[in-house]
Amino acid sequence: MFERYIRPMWAFVFRDWHLTRRYMSWVVVFVFYAIVNSATIALIGKAQDDFRLTLTLLLGVLLWSFLSAMYNEIANSISYERWEGTLEYTFMAPVSRLIHLSGVSLFAVMFSVIRTIVILVGLVLFIQVSVSGANLLGVLVVLLVASLAFMGLGLMAAILPVMSPENGAQATNIFQGILLLVSGIYYPVSVLPSWVQPLAYLSPATYALEACRKLMGINHPDSTPERLVGAPLSSVLPELGILLLMGVVLIPLGLWVFHTAEMWAKRTGKLKRTG
Repeated sequence: MFERYIRPMWAFVFRDWHLTRRYMSWVVVFVFYAIVNSATIALIGKAQDDFRLTLTLLLGVLLWSFLSAMYNEIANSISYERWEGTLEYTFMAPVSRLIHLSGVSLFAVMFSVIRTIVILVGLVLFIQVSVSGANLLGVLVVLLVASLAFMGLGLMAAILPVMSPENGAQATNIFQGILLLVSGIYYPVSVLPSWVQPLAYLSPATYALEACRKLMGINHPDSTPERLVGAPLSSVLPELGILLLMGVVLIPLGLWVFHTAEMWAKRTGKLKRTG
């Protein structure tokens, strides 16, 4: 099993790591921008002297940093292959697409975790808030479960660079922007226009945020700036159930969509195109 499945999967993890290390200067620039952008957003709550708003914004920027980074790594994996000139070789390699995409997804999760930790450390330099009483372990569980659904979304978005070498990568960003808008990352879904609100409940980020806000105790009436009243994990079982269901549905669907797009690209000669 190790030689057939685990070793080839880790090979893709290490390949993506070496590719990231090759462009480390760009990674540093983007992470620095993410820290500054996150601090700018979170400081709005500080300016209002509202600890609930500050925590809402902090949770939003950290959760979105994690989920969007993972989505980006998976969705743009084909673009990276095309830029490096390895796309055709990867698709013709004697490795199942499940192993290939599992390795890409595993690296995306690891990269996103490290990136989010770095952003959190950077935010501490700008904003000091107490999270005493918050159910941080529960928040971690929610993030891990939400990761499954975002993996499926990333797999489906990854077909766009296959279908259109010229505009596919840009289209993945449009899809990500829609998720950011409708998920209520920095505001409650109720402030969205009535015709947009139903879309919020199609996004896994909506349920992840609702669960994390409960676990943090942000909106609990007894929470204070010194101590939060976080909810137990059992109180967010409905949100966890929905997120798990989304992951169970979206990952196989993403694999099927990717396989279908791959077969089409091979028949039409899209793999060889660079623009």
